[in-house]
Formats: sequence, structure tokens, C-alpha cells
Amino acid sequence: MALRINDTIPDLKVETDQGEFSLHDWIGDSWAILFSHPKDFTPVCTTEFGAVAQLADEWEKRGCKVIGVSVDSAEDHRKWKGDIEKVGGAKAGFPIIADDGLEVSKAFDMLPAEAYLPDGRTPADSATVRAVFIIGPDKKLKLSMTYPMNVGRNFAEVLRALDGLQTAARENVATPANWNVGDDVVIPTAVSDEDAKAKYGAFETVLPYLRMTKLPG
Repeated sequence: MALRINDTIPDLKVETDQGEFSLHDWIGDSWAILFSHPKDFTPVCTTEFGAVAQLADEWEKRGCKVIGVSVDSAEDHRKWKGDIEKVGGAKAGFPIIADDGLEVSKAFDMLPAEAYLPDGRTPADSATVRAVFIIGPDKKLKLSMTYPMNVGRNFAEVLRALDGLQTAARENVATPANWNVGDDVVIPTAVSDEDAKAKYGAFETVLPYLRMTKLPG
């Protein structure tokens, strides 16, 4: 069964290039992002992991941990990090899960239950293992995105989505299309005009069901 928004992620024990731990223990009270790829030492994914390494300060600023997952071994991950750091120009301090048994890939519905890794496999054999999952401190899935192998992920958008999720959770609001930090937000329809005025102050009624306001403070 697919992992859906607001489902609790499975508390798997995982092996990484930085040791073994359970996913729930590793997340702790933080937000977390799990990003996956089909094989180490592949061109697009090397640029992506380099981009994640460059954003270390941004993840920390948001109280968010990041973890990679690949169906290669922990030893391969350690070797690959040299290439990642060369391309990204930054230390790759995040762990990468060694999912050679496909446990994580199948639990997160990135591969079908009957999937296996053939001898001499290529990235195409695990092509669907290219996803991003944002997980809240409650260990529930908040957002997921899946990409093909030939399109690099935009981690500026991942950051923007994380900002939106954290803002919505903290302020009980929603965010409109193309929202960025500092932009006006949407007042949920469940909040009455009276309560909205008390909580947010002035707001604009664009449509009966669309009210925009600035965030308090």
C-alpha cells in the first residue's frame, strides 16, 4: 500500500555510511527530508547530492535533518561522497542509507514488492527510486515528490515547500501558489471572519472562500 500524506512513516532500522539507527530515533523532534536515487556514481544524482551539501546551513536554520537513500552499499556511499563534495564544493555531512535489500524503497512505495536487483544492474533497474519525502516531527509524511532519472531535482523548491509546511503548521494558515517567506498567506476556510480578524488583524476577501492576510509579526 502506498505511503500517503499524514501516514506515519515506518520506523525502519537502517544501515548508513554513518552507522545504524532507527528512522524515528534519528528524526527525533526535528523535521526531516529523505531523498533517494537509483545508484551511486551517477551524473545527475551527484549534482543533486552536491546541492544538498551546499544547503547545510539552510537545513540547520529550519531545524531539518536530511538523509539520502540508495540501493548501493554503505562502503560505496563513503567512496561516492568524495565525488559529491568535489562537485558541490561542500562537505556532505548527511548520512546515506544503504538500501541494498530494498527495504526502505519498498516501504516508501518507491519500488513494487516483487522488485529485486539483478546481477550487473544499471540505474534503470531501480529508476523509480528517485523521490523526496518531507517528514514532520510527528513522524508523519507531509509531502512527497517523484522525479524521472533525466531531470535534476530543484532543491530551492524543496526548501520553499519546507518553509510552507513549517509556516502552515506553526501559524494555522495555508500558502498560495508560488508563495515565499514574507508573502501573504491564505486564511483557512474553517476560520470565521471574526476569528480571523482577532488572530490576523486586517485581511483581504478576494473571494468568499479566499481570504489573504499577512502573517502576525
